[in-house]
Amino acid sequence: MKTYLSLFAFLSLAFISLGTSAVESILEFSSDIVIQTDGSMLVEETIKVRAEGNKIKRGIFRDFPTDYKDKTGNRYKVGFELLGVDKDGSAETHRMETRGNGVRIYIGNKDLFLQTGTYTYTLRYLTTRQLGFFEQHDELYWNVTGNGWDFPIEKASARVHLPKGIAEDKIHVEGYTGYQGATGQAYDAWVEYDGTAIFETTQPLNPSEGLTIVTTWPKGQIQQPGQGEKLAWFLADNQESAIGIGGIILLLLYYGYSWNKVGRDPEMGVIIPEYTPPPEFSPASLRFVQQMGYDNKTFSAAIVNMAVAGYLQITEGSNNEFTLTKTGNMPHLAPGESALASALFGDGSTTITLKQSNHSKLRSALNAHKKALKKNYETTHFRTNQRYLVPGFLLSIGTLVLAVLSLDSPDQKALIGFMAVWLSIWSIAVFALLRGVLGNWRSYLQTRKGLVSAITSTLFSIPFVLGAVVGLGIMLVEGSIPLTICLALLVVINLLFYEWMKAPTRLGQKLRQKAEGFSLYLSVAEKDELDFKHPPEKTPELFERYLPYAIALGVEQQWADKFSRILAQAQTDNQPYHPAWYHGNSWQRGDFSHFAATVGTAMSSAIASSSTAPGSSSGSGGGGSSGGGGGGGGGGGW
Repeated sequence: MKTYLSLFAFLSLAFISLGTSAVESILEFSSDIVIQTDGSMLVEETIKVRAEGNKIKRGIFRDFPTDYKDKTGNRYKVGFELLGVDKDGSAETHRMETRGNGVRIYIGNKDLFLQTGTYTYTLRYLTTRQLGFFEQHDELYWNVTGNGWDFPIEKASARVHLPKGIAEDKIHVEGYTGYQGATGQAYDAWVEYDGTAIFETTQPLNPSEGLTIVTTWPKGQIQQPGQGEKLAWFLADNQESAIGIGGIILLLLYYGYSWNKVGRDPEMGVIIPEYTPPPEFSPASLRFVQQMGYDNKTFSAAIVNMAVAGYLQITEGSNNEFTLTKTGNMPHLAPGESALASALFGDGSTTITLKQSNHSKLRSALNAHKKALKKNYETTHFRTNQRYLVPGFLLSIGTLVLAVLSLDSPDQKALIGFMAVWLSIWSIAVFALLRGVLGNWRSYLQTRKGLVSAITSTLFSIPFVLGAVVGLGIMLVEGSIPLTICLALLVVINLLFYEWMKAPTRLGQKLRQKAEGFSLYLSVAEKDELDFKHPPEKTPELFERYLPYAIALGVEQQWADKFSRILAQAQTDNQPYHPAWYHGNSWQRGDFSHFAATVGTAMSSAIASSSTAPGSSSGSGGGGSSGGGGGGGGGGGW
């Protein structure tokens, strides 16, 4: 029986020994670090491994990260120069490959397989920009082993040699062990009499565990980089951001020069109240020149003016749905209004409702009206100067292309390049969409109508806004904060100068001056009219006549407020006064300011939604941890 027990014990020990010997591991990982007075570091790593032909077939590889991101997302590149690689004391074949965030060093001959056994590899390298410089001290925060090893590390150690002359008691040491982010304390550390800081683990490290050390010393021993040197590093590390910043500066210089040359408005004279609109100018043409462009309110002002003239009637239905009915009267119409009338009723029809099913006809009417106004007033009264925008757009595109090409990784170039182009276009679309949403809410707040439209447009815009946010998030993660800001600024600058580059001619500025004077008269409160000399008598006819101009100048509610008492008292054939050209509940409520907002703002919103085709947009000190600091990486066998 004893013989069997002895045999069983022998076989068990042999099996355990065999199992233990078959495990590939790092038997010892030691690092000798010499910190030089210029801030660079000479590092010698000695890695003793047990190879069993599983993962370690030809040798090992060592990953060394060189690309980091600082707290603000900027890239920070440390220097790395491989000085030599040995195996068992003799120079060894090796090659180095660039990886996503650093380099990988393959040690061994691809055509030579190792026999089972123990091997000691030594790597010597020079690295820079690894030290931290703080107000009270300088510091090395260093990941000795890296947390990316496939094997357990039975023992790890590090020796840090500082420049001579630093007192032992002025050197502080601490460390961390464990997985990435852990704060384990399975180590011993001390400072020897000559100022050498020593760190040793007190228990084995599992795969993906590592040793990180911190050594601090008084300031003044190491040459600290100056602000100029830091700026040069930043520009070299973040070439895409530097290109973006440079592009923005050039863009601003170009647009500033161009704006100063052609975008400055002629001086406007003193604004005095005008009791009549500028002669020979319809409300729509007045707004077109004042805004130096066309919008939906230009259309609304023309429609109301045509109604006041007797050419058509406006009927307000439920949910801010307006119907235009041709009366058969043929009053004199302004050139732009004639084009509008022809587009709306030229096919022989007499009615049209402002709803999306009529979007094609309404869009054609808008375009015809806009074309007529541009023909009559654009070059004579203002200039858009759009040809000066072309170099700005090309400069912006060139900046984006160069910034993307300066990225290191091909995958990053493809992703950031796509996101930059997509976000540039998407942001402009989102900007236009949000303008419409704000217009709908403004209309609702002024008229208390169109809540459904405001909510619907808001919900519709949410996926588009989220798309922009997600896109910016990807840019921030894969690129950098400065690069993302540069992209946003390029879009914003071009949008701003699209408006700012417009400039009235001297003739146009004189007209705008008179328009401002007329707007002053239309908008001033009734109690302040005593400051005016001989203003015209307020009558319902005057209210109607100038209402289209008030809409065009954006003061329709103030104009209506001035007449609230007059209109409430007015009668026609012993009946409360009512405009012949309008049918709807807004007037019957007796809130004339609300009525003015309805025919102005609400109609503009109705035009905006009804002239767009459905489906035209698509939506679809204890502060450290293991794995922190410089160094790090990991490795494996190959």
